[in-house]
Amino acid sequence: MSYRLFLFSILVWLSTALQGKPPELSPRDTRVKVEEILKAHATYHVLTPDLVQRALQNFLEELDPSKTYLLENEVTKWTNPSPELLSTVLEGYKRESFTTFQEIHALMVLAIERRNQIEAKIKNLPTPKDVLVAEFKKLSWAKDPAELESRLLKIKGLQKETAEKYDPEIQSTFFQRIDKRRLNHEQELISAAEGHRLQTVLSLVLKATSAALDSQTNYFTPSEAGQFMMQVEQRLFGIGAQLRDDLNGFTIVRILEGGPAQDSKLKVNDKIIAVNREPVVGMDVTEAVEYIRGPQGTPVTLTILRKMQEGGEDEKLDIEILRGEVVLKDTRFESNYEPFGDGVIGILKLYSFYQDPKYSSSSDLLQAINELKKQHPLKGIILDLRSNAGGLLPQAVSVAGLFMSKGVVVSVKDNTGQIQRLRNIDSKVAFDGPLIILTNRTSASAAEIVSQTLQEYGRALVVGDGETYGKGTFQTFTLESTNFGKVNPKGEYKVTRGRYYTVSGKSPQLVGVSADIVVPGVFSTMEIGEKYSKYPLATDQISPSFNDDLSDVPAIHRNQVMRLYKFNLQPVLTTYQPYLAHLKKNSSLRLEGNKNYRNFLSEIDKKEFSSEPSGIFGQTDLQLSETVNIMKDLLFLNKST
Repeated sequence: MSYRLFLFSILVWLSTALQGKPPELSPRDTRVKVEEILKAHATYHVLTPDLVQRALQNFLEELDPSKTYLLENEVTKWTNPSPELLSTVLEGYKRESFTTFQEIHALMVLAIERRNQIEAKIKNLPTPKDVLVAEFKKLSWAKDPAELESRLLKIKGLQKETAEKYDPEIQSTFFQRIDKRRLNHEQELISAAEGHRLQTVLSLVLKATSAALDSQTNYFTPSEAGQFMMQVEQRLFGIGAQLRDDLNGFTIVRILEGGPAQDSKLKVNDKIIAVNREPVVGMDVTEAVEYIRGPQGTPVTLTILRKMQEGGEDEKLDIEILRGEVVLKDTRFESNYEPFGDGVIGILKLYSFYQDPKYSSSSDLLQAINELKKQHPLKGIILDLRSNAGGLLPQAVSVAGLFMSKGVVVSVKDNTGQIQRLRNIDSKVAFDGPLIILTNRTSASAAEIVSQTLQEYGRALVVGDGETYGKGTFQTFTLESTNFGKVNPKGEYKVTRGRYYTVSGKSPQLVGVSADIVVPGVFSTMEIGEKYSKYPLATDQISPSFNDDLSDVPAIHRNQVMRLYKFNLQPVLTTYQPYLAHLKKNSSLRLEGNKNYRNFLSEIDKKEFSSEPSGIFGQTDLQLSETVNIMKDLLFLNKST
């Protein structure tokens, strides 16, 4: 039920379309890069027929992601390849021959010609009305040109409904602009220059092959690598909003605190249809975002459609915003509290696990905890890790260390099978009282490590969606370790090197972290997580590390380390177990009796539902409010006993 959410903190989505000049690849370069990626990968070290079959499927979808060119009978040969064909393609990789992919590309060239003929045929035909975006969620290949024609008419119908909202002078160029973008993309694929055409094919081969290994391994063209690094650095100049591509515009799904959009007239669920009076419908979401970004202090005018009351016409507005620096440090962390009895419940919201020369997630949390303790009796803490997609692994260790004594926080097993354990070595605990960690389906990676490890030590209860994202793998990116940040003209790649494991030896990969008490939020029914990705790696398990023998420490240093480390190790606690049944029962009764929450659950079951990711409904963060109630119950029960 999830759509293409453009969430900076969860996913980095890059357009499959090539931009400008293709990478400077030769067949030999392609073979070498494939071998490099395989050598570094956590699971796959050689190409197999299964991987080749995946690569063929990926290659088709790289060429025709919208399934508006090729037909089912044309691609069956590659979507259901024979063992002989797979063997031929596999041998081709070894011999630096990619003729099968060139054959598919040649078919695409013919399909482009057919698409243009269909476009000419339907140019003046009436378009269907009331087309649902959900129809385009999971498309199969069209069976014949008639079905292809119908699909294109529906897309035009969606676009026409939006075009009618534009000013007349923009309407006249609306479809011209969409057609121009399509034709430019087609021209990139069918470049007359033989060398460029081959390089285009080879770059798509690398994309298709790397993505066949798992959901997190990717090849980037030079321009895409630059975009990716901008996301990694979490610094850009823009307006500070997260967008979803709905084909007929880009819906604002979240406005980032501290960004220029926060102080503007923009609202969540506004639909952007033009930037500086240039239509953006039909663009890739990344290109639309690039239009919105620009130098700090320069203005950008967004034309938006805003839904009025049910049954009313959408209101069209032009909103001018001054671009500014958008750095996630402005939304890295929040501290709040809820009064309770003669003290407070601390509510600490952590957006990512970060560190720079001035700040870090652990130091900011420590300062907030100390300030709360200084100002009030601190009864309990809710650590809100919803929509926290992770970050720096050492910071995950440091954050966990605020709530536990010495001990293993996370273990890492790389592609060679070597296991390294990361430990909290500071026995000083910032807060040892009742702790609840609030998670949702988009809590991932380092957020899952902290949640699950503190849960397994018995230091925290996990509350929220039934499970978290399920990303228990780590990746390395070639641009970070080579060329001193200079992008390789042959492209860069990100490869999954291994898995994370919490103190129990379990990996969150694929399965996520299970909540002790389920309190559904806005993402709870959506198809979000590793298990919904195309080729996710399986979960895994190693030996528990509760009794840490320091076996990963070199023998020459082990005894010395043990003398310093063996005191004040974190025990496994059962603090919350006597109360868990009561906490679950009380929470269930509250949710059943909360009319606003029942309405919220009904809304998130709707296919077209969209809301701000935090889970706000009726101006109330229902998921957080119920978590506060659970903490109050816990404090009461704990005091009563």
